[in-house]
Amino acid sequence: MNEQLQPLKKPARVGKAGRSGTQDDIVYAHIFEAILEQRLAPGTKLSEEALGEIFGVSRTIIRRALSRLAHESVVLLRPNRGAVVASPTVEEARQVFFSRRMVERAITELAVQHATAEQLNELRQMVREERDSFSRGDRGAGIRLSGEFHLKLAEAAGNAPLVSFQRSLVSQTSLIIAQYESGTRSHCSYDEHMQLIDAIEARDAQQAVSLMMHHMDHIDSKLNLDEESASDDLHAVFSHLLKKPKVSVKG
Repeated sequence: MNEQLQPLKKPARVGKAGRSGTQDDIVYAHIFEAILEQRLAPGTKLSEEALGEIFGVSRTIIRRALSRLAHESVVLLRPNRGAVVASPTVEEARQVFFSRRMVERAITELAVQHATAEQLNELRQMVREERDSFSRGDRGAGIRLSGEFHLKLAEAAGNAPLVSFQRSLVSQTSLIIAQYESGTRSHCSYDEHMQLIDAIEARDAQQAVSLMMHHMDHIDSKLNLDEESASDDLHAVFSHLLKKPKVSVKG
């Protein structure tokens, strides 16, 4: 029996949940995106049965996708109790943000040296899409694009290990924000992102690093211990997929 996810009828884009690749690639990408968009709450139980039903694939496929997410520290695999979305403690959140600062500094310095005009244009387009998402009230898409900006910037730095490390840190940061961000919900990251691109284009490493550290300070300043806004209902989070054909079974 050969199970296949039908490709979703949306244009593919870098950073957006993958619409091609292996079955576990597609499942992984959708769950990763749901975490970036803060649609999955920290602590949510990731039932293999429910996810298998939602995506129309076997539990083996689901386990492979969850294993990849666990490797990035955004899913916790509990022996005999199943998987859950990671729920960072305050100390873990502090450690993640400390690591983000170190990594963002290195990425920014390298991007000043290596970012091409084409990559800077792609970053600007991403910032415009981020701004437009927040303007029309699509907070989830805006948050995802904000995270994708940092992943794209890591690619522009031209250091593959940093890209991999950054991917894990960005997704963990999204969980931390979902769990601990204050109720103001104000976002001006797109302005800060555009200023950062300008400094990188000017090849001003000192200014670019200063802007990045200010940006991280801004994110850090909005955290507390009180609020959670994402959902722990798997069917609600992936309801848009349940309306689409999921499985093509060939004998």
